[in-house]
Amino acid sequence: MSADPRTSSPFKQPKAVWAVAFACVISFMGIGLVDPILPALSSKLRATPSQVSLLFTSYLVVTAVAMLVTGFVSSRIGAKRTLVAGLVLIVLFSAAAGASGGIDGIVGFRAGWGLGNALFIATSLAVIVGSASGGFAGAIILYETALGIGIAVGPLLGGELGGISWRGPFFGVSVLMAIALIATIVLVEPTPTPVRRASVLDPLRALRHRGLLTMGLTALLYNWGFFTVLGYAPFPMDLGTHELGYVFTGWGLFVAFFSVFGAPWLQARLGIARALYLNLTLFALDILVIAVFTDSRATLIAAVVVAGAFIGVNNTITTQAVMTVAPVERPVASAAYGFVRFIGGGLAPYAAGKLAERTGVHTPFYVGAAAVALGIAVLATGHSLLADAERAQIAEARAAEAASVPAG
Repeated sequence: MSADPRTSSPFKQPKAVWAVAFACVISFMGIGLVDPILPALSSKLRATPSQVSLLFTSYLVVTAVAMLVTGFVSSRIGAKRTLVAGLVLIVLFSAAAGASGGIDGIVGFRAGWGLGNALFIATSLAVIVGSASGGFAGAIILYETALGIGIAVGPLLGGELGGISWRGPFFGVSVLMAIALIATIVLVEPTPTPVRRASVLDPLRALRHRGLLTMGLTALLYNWGFFTVLGYAPFPMDLGTHELGYVFTGWGLFVAFFSVFGAPWLQARLGIARALYLNLTLFALDILVIAVFTDSRATLIAAVVVAGAFIGVNNTITTQAVMTVAPVERPVASAAYGFVRFIGGGLAPYAAGKLAERTGVHTPFYVGAAAVALGIAVLATGHSLLADAERAQIAEARAAEAASVPAG
């Protein structure tokens, strides 16, 4: 028996939730926005693919480490001020990256961007989960919808702006995040400072819990495959900036659709464990196809776009599972989980570039497929914990449904 997130609409929400969700859309644009310009950056700034991939590595590794301090900061200044601080940093550092004159400067400013991203992303998920109506599952679906839309629109915008100049996507993010900043300041009500002040060590202590650590390590390995595809696949495609934008927009649309519709449907029919095992297996096979047929542009493009479906399903189901399996406060669970998974996402693109330079373009994708397969094995060690998460989600969904029924 599995939780059915369709019991109430995730799209009937207070204005504060919509304001944060809108900011999430813009924030997530920053992930795919640079994809179409990676080859252009490599050519115009005379940088190797592995050097260019550091745009992902500096961004995601700093995001991962900074996740450890998000609870410490938000418990002292409140969630709204933490959101605002993160958005301000993204606005400033994305503009600085656009004004930079070399790859080293861009990589450095992307690291500052990652700090702002950590403050915003970890806090935004906690705010949406805490403020959303319709239950926890609906809140996660709304959050993943924002992620999917941002990832889908980001490459399209990046391709169009990148066709004008490689600086365009960076300045574009800065402008859009400034709009999101204003929306957050105006629409999100001030939040009280929590009674308990979190410690920087809380997320690390939370990883002592087997369920959270198991899900985190699974996500690290899964993200290795995910960001190998996202960060390195643009190079062997050998497409122009606009064409790359269209390819990754198609990929992002698959992420969005399967986050919102595919994941709840699959979970309702198979349950959390079987849905994740099936999805991760298909994703590993998809990356294996990319590895075998890297030299076939048509196959490579099709496999990258299809990968969006598996990423969308995994993001939604895993995020729900990790937030219910962890026996700690949800902001702490989010920070601990984010710390572990973004490490994998950050290291993968750089490793992919180095592997390709030394052993050929096929190798990074073989390694990515193997990492996802290993993630399945790690996940299987926590099979009983997934069953516990499923029971918790069923109980929470029923409680939310009962609360929405008028008395009398």
